[in-house]
Amino acid sequence: MTLLTRLFHLPDGRQAAYCDGGDPDGYPVIALHGTPGCRFSRWPAESLYNEAGVRYITPDRAGYGQASRKPGRTVADEAADVLALADELGLDRFAVTGGSGGGAAALACGAARPAGRVERVACAVGLASYGPGGLPHEDWIAGQTSENVQEIEWALHGEEALARGLTASQADLAERLASDSASLFGDDVPDVDRQFFAQPEVVEVMKLITAEQAAHGIYGWVDDTLSQISPWGFDLSQITVPVLLSYGLKDAFTPPAHGHWLAAHLPTATVQVNAEAGHTGTDPEAEITRELTWLRGA
Repeated sequence: MTLLTRLFHLPDGRQAAYCDGGDPDGYPVIALHGTPGCRFSRWPAESLYNEAGVRYITPDRAGYGQASRKPGRTVADEAADVLALADELGLDRFAVTGGSGGGAAALACGAARPAGRVERVACAVGLASYGPGGLPHEDWIAGQTSENVQEIEWALHGEEALARGLTASQADLAERLASDSASLFGDDVPDVDRQFFAQPEVVEVMKLITAEQAAHGIYGWVDDTLSQISPWGFDLSQITVPVLLSYGLKDAFTPPAHGHWLAAHLPTATVQVNAEAGHTGTDPEAEITRELTWLRGA
């Protein structure tokens, strides 16, 4: 990853970090990484963003990489950090995209006030709300990988249990990347995703992300997981901007029940369902390009 990391301070004094690339004169898109992840969660070929006419900005979520932790944060809290980043960059209007664990945070940006600054939102393989008002526990975890289910069980036992478990998961993830990327994320990952993660260029980016996401500990991951099974802090009915919702029917990280639930609760959504896709899609470069084209309103 050759892009420079840029730092600034949020209104509450926390440090924030981001990478800013793509076409410097292009339409600005702020992209929110998954769980776990960091600002290096970008497609390996930066030319993809240039060709799409997009300035592609990727921040660390609180607690990841070089961003200060915000204990007890909600999904909605990410929207305030995104708006502060937009202020730092002088962006009056922009779009937001989020994938996987960043999907709900992207939706929170669509619900943020003042309205109008966030013009469009893309949510790819995003999680549904958990519990009352969302998917019940058994439906929320149904079809997920055993490692994902274990993570939620730790979370339900509290922050300390989750932190212990994720410390071990972080070490295991790094070891698998170094020795056997085909085993990444366990044995119950669909073949379409296993093939994606086995690509050499993807493995190299994953190594960068995995090292950086825990540069100052695993509490970004901890806080993400806790926020996902807690009230989000906003209502989907607050979103009036166009939303592009996409998900795959073979996804074992965010099973299709999550996408179905989001589709039923997002009245402004254009829904794209890929029957052959898992968590990573079937043609990532083409899918990223289509999403970016939609986000800039072309």
